[in-house]
Amino acid sequence: MVAHSKGNRTRSRNLLKKSPRERGSIPSLSTLMYDYKIGDKVVIKINPSIHHGMPHRRYHGKVAEVIGKRGKAYLVKLYLGDKEKVLIVSPEHMKLFK
Repeated sequence: MVAHSKGNRTRSRNLLKKSPRERGSIPSLSTLMYDYKIGDKVVIKINPSIHHGMPHRRYHGKVAEVIGKRGKAYLVKLYLGDKEKVLIVSPEHMKLFK
């Protein structure tokens, strides 16, 4: 009997899957170069082809608020239940909330 692995991307086959035509592609430069301001609302949308700065899959689809910048990445604050979480997320995994 092989032990069940409990990694960061376990049970995420459908969640972190791209369509065949999208596979391997990186986001457009305009999305990477967008400068988020403090107070902006963003959606955490994980891009599975870029592993650097990827948040945990439990935050996929959540709306967060930008509270700072750390290098190229951003500090975002969100609530999970009644707990406040602060994440360091790369801009490849964020999208402006409309």
